Amino acid sequence: MKIRKALVTAANPRQRTLPLQTLVDPHGETKAALQIILEEAAGAGVDEFCVIVCPGDESAYAEACGTLRERVRFIPQSTPRGYGHAVLCGREFIGDEPFLHLVGDHLHVSHNDKSCARQLIDIAVAENASVSAVQPTRESQLTSYGAVGGRLVGGEQPLYQIESVLEKPTPSVAEQQLIVPGLRAGFYLCFFGLHVLGAEIFSLLEQQQAAAPDTPLSLSPALHALASRQRYLAFSVAGRRYDIGASYGLLFAQLALSLSGRDRDHVLTQLVELLAARPKE
Repeated sequence: MKIRKALVTAANPRQRTLPLQTLVDPHGETKAALQIILEEAAGAGVDEFCVIVCPGDESAYAEACGTLRERVRFIPQSTPRGYGHAVLCGREFIGDEPFLHLVGDHLHVSHNDKSCARQLIDIAVAENASVSAVQPTRESQLTSYGAVGGRLVGGEQPLYQIESVLEKPTPSVAEQQLIVPGLRAGFYLCFFGLHVLGAEIFSLLEQQQAAAPDTPLSLSPALHALASRQRYLAFSVAGRRYDIGASYGLLFAQLALSLSGRDRDHVLTQLVELLAARPKE
């Protein structure tokens, strides 16, 4: 298995400006969130990129790609028909190859020398299987993410055989259907915004679209179907995801990027001074 292509979904009308937000990366360079996302994939060995966008956003997104612009193709999602449909829009670009899928409103900060995308791709290649990155997540945040249930199969590695996938479940539903032995009580494995998937995901999405053509197409039911048909894994990467569309998400993402890079000491000093300047109650 070789992962040459990446598919980035960024066509949600409510989140279309998020990938265009600028941040300072760990090297101290100001970049759009989209460029940071693309650079993580490029650093993991990806050669070609496709970004699914809202119609009319192509030029703004092209500018946000920075030095990777010539390697990026843009495909508009003509109507907002759901996350799964946005993924399906990339079928012609991907062809029959396995690919890296990223979402345009999540940034990732690794806890070791390998980027989160590199960690995931290495596992997918070693296991020769589709793999989704996950992160143990408190049950209070379940309604913001897709989540998986399954069992540990990686021994000392946090690698899981996925048995079920649910989109934004309630805690009561998760307790019944998504228990993963070994996780702390009140935590569940939620998606990280990174997946390595085989091209068969497109056939599953098409089947679901044909069965309910007037319903928005979600990705999670197709992933659930994938788990029932073949070996499909989840890997808890050494890192954290930052949803820049959440409350204070852009702030937390910027702090995480800064504290992982060259300006760590400067940022920490400024934070301490900010806290010290708060008026006493």
